[in-house]
Amino acid sequence: MKAKGIPDPNWLAGFTDAEGCFFVTINKSDKSRLGESVGLKFLITQHRRDGEPMESLITILGCGRIEANSDGSVVNLVVTRFQDITDKIIPFFERYPLQGAKALEFSDFKRVANLMKNKAHLTKEGLDQIRAIKSGMNFSRCT
Repeated sequence: MKAKGIPDPNWLAGFTDAEGCFFVTINKSDKSRLGESVGLKFLITQHRRDGEPMESLITILGCGRIEANSDGSVVNLVVTRFQDITDKIIPFFERYPLQGAKALEFSDFKRVANLMKNKAHLTKEGLDQIRAIKSGMNFSRCT
């Protein structure tokens, strides 16, 4: 699992503690019976000068893509494919645990992924449960 410029997978866990984010999105959707759809996103952001090392993260994780912001000053490693989240991202951070505040975000992220795996997001009750978990994540956790 070694990649150029990345010392070991534990380093990536620490790097994620500092620079990574776990997001749950709820968006309007005409395709969903409930009118909303749920998505998961794992993201690591860096200045563009660090774009090449970011490519190494794709090798370690076995998934993801690199996206630049509109002015090109920032690059993001982005993983949104549900199967990549459940089969690669979650197992990676279970094997190489986060140590900081991101461990709480990851725990909530994983709870939502499990709800989605069990199709709870397709019911009003499940969607409400996901909405409640989401409301306590990221910046909301600090307030």
